[in-house]
Amino acid sequence: MGALSALEQTLENRWDALWARLLDKEPVEVVDALRRECDDNAVVCRGGRVMVPNAYDVELPDDVHDHLTRTGTDVGQALTDSLCRHAERRGYEFAGPLAVHVARCPDVPNGRYRVAGRVMEHVSADGFFYATH
Repeated sequence: MGALSALEQTLENRWDALWARLLDKEPVEVVDALRRECDDNAVVCRGGRVMVPNAYDVELPDDVHDHLTRTGTDVGQALTDSLCRHAERRGYEFAGPLAVHVARCPDVPNGRYRVAGRVMEHVSADGFFYATH
């Protein structure tokens, strides 16, 4: 691991610790879930490029959503920034502009959060083929 990667990892760990202190444990778990969703949906294309979804939906129960947004922090932007740094460290390319949308969902199955990643609808799979030539 190079000096820059070690520094980036240290900064990411401090960012996660700050989230944990400010907003309890939930945001760190959501960030971890976003990273897993990104990693689990990575696709290796021609030329060794690794493409990942560019749209992520985070569904939170009302009380968790209220807790995270109470401070006035733009949670969606903070999660987007964190996922972007994760992708840069892994060498991933997003299938278009990255967006993390945070929404209320009263019927989250585990009562805590649900995360799903997808390629935005306007991005076609054909674009991956032509982009690799």
